Amino acid sequence: MSWLLRRDGAPPVPARELTVRSADGARIHVEVHGRDGAPAVVLAHGWTCSTRFWDAQIRDLAVDHRVVVYDQRGHGGSPAVAPGGYSTDALADDLEAVLAATLEPGEKAVLGGHSMGGMTIMAAARRAGLREHAAAVLLCSTGSSRLPAESVVVPTRAGSVRTRMTRAVLVASAPLGPVTPITRRVLKYATMGAGSAPERVETCARIVHACPRKARAAWGRVLADLDLDAGVRELRVPTAVVAGTADRLTPIGHARSIAAALPEGLGLTELTGQGHMTPVEAPEAVTAKIRELVTAYLPVGASAGTGTGTGTDGTGTAEKEEVA
Repeated sequence: MSWLLRRDGAPPVPARELTVRSADGARIHVEVHGRDGAPAVVLAHGWTCSTRFWDAQIRDLAVDHRVVVYDQRGHGGSPAVAPGGYSTDALADDLEAVLAATLEPGEKAVLGGHSMGGMTIMAAARRAGLREHAAAVLLCSTGSSRLPAESVVVPTRAGSVRTRMTRAVLVASAPLGPVTPITRRVLKYATMGAGSAPERVETCARIVHACPRKARAAWGRVLADLDLDAGVRELRVPTAVVAGTADRLTPIGHARSIAAALPEGLGLTELTGQGHMTPVEAPEAVTAKIRELVTAYLPVGASAGTGTGTGTDGTGTAEKEEVA
């Protein structure tokens, strides 16, 4: 049984659930876990994932932090939008809306992003909302540009053929179907290290297969043409990078380039043998890095939350509200 889940298999129960309206009116599903007044951590998940991707971090951190997680548009509880509503600007808009809805004016938090969630933070680097609220940042298993050219998911040598094939994978809208032994093996090969525990592979497979295919393809088109190198250079907040050395989707070279270009870089932690899904594959390492950033950059009393906590044992009923 995976320790990511409660004994009855249920995910963590948030203290509050919000529907936040983004700049273009898109509705973003948000969860707040933990207690009022605790240091704030805001986590953005990656492509084809959902808030459930952060369950391990929520269970650990919500004991003594306030943890905000949200579904990227078209994922999880956040509805799909019109075809023109998928872009790096939309990623930044949604993050700003979540920060404004869950943090007090001027309140600081540690921001963490995995894969497309890290790209979200890079896309928002120049935004007033990020600069107002970010005390420090953790970028997990992400890249800023040249994703089709540098991905090694397609097992052939580098070049134009591999790039075209990788782009085709990113933008494909074919249904993934049910989770089966075959699809688990495919997902593990593409996104996780060879030594990943079976229950963690199962967790990732169920999350990824639940992503609506139209949203998956729409965001895939954004990722295929991604160019956020300028955003890396504008991310003027203390930023740590974590990546797996066996990542095929965003190989370790991406993390090394980002770490070298950051204006206030805190270094790169390379997780030997881990793949792309580091918060699930190596939850202890990722959570420890978040705690390290909180300790260093969120002095006691710096966070003054607005949520009402229910504890961290997964009991209680979440409040639900909508924020314009």
